[in-house]
Amino acid sequence: MHGKVVFIALLCLASAAIAAAAEPEVYPAKGQTPEQQERDEFECHQWATKDTGVDPVALAEQKLAAPTPAAQDGNAARSAGIGAMRGAADGDAAAGAARGVGIGRMVSVLRAKRQLREQQSTTTADGAAVHKDLDKYDRAYAACLTGRGYSVK
Repeated sequence: MHGKVVFIALLCLASAAIAAAAEPEVYPAKGQTPEQQERDEFECHQWATKDTGVDPVALAEQKLAAPTPAAQDGNAARSAGIGAMRGAADGDAAAGAARGVGIGRMVSVLRAKRQLREQQSTTTADGAAVHKDLDKYDRAYAACLTGRGYSVK
């Protein structure tokens, strides 16, 4: 019994490491500002979702016990508030709020993808399909960002 528990624990750790490694890392290669990178990442998320038909957040809501819409609205409102405060300091609270909503959405995307990869086993047909969809989305997302002058690893 002890060996089985150790094997399962190692399998879970390996799955978590693969999930963490699977997230694309984005680096500005042409001197883009952090604000430009946030905007580009959000726009590329929107494009990748439209191009592939895969929305990681919607997929997570379908496959996992996802947060309620009210909780997601709270996250968006909180992100918009933080963005508005930053924007006010820079002289444009409305632009800051808009960036905050975009950042909140991208945080939701990353969390959803991480949860899906961790909880959907690649050994089942459904789990393999989820991983295939997420990989397709990631390729489109990376292609969009590469086209905008970012290095994606």
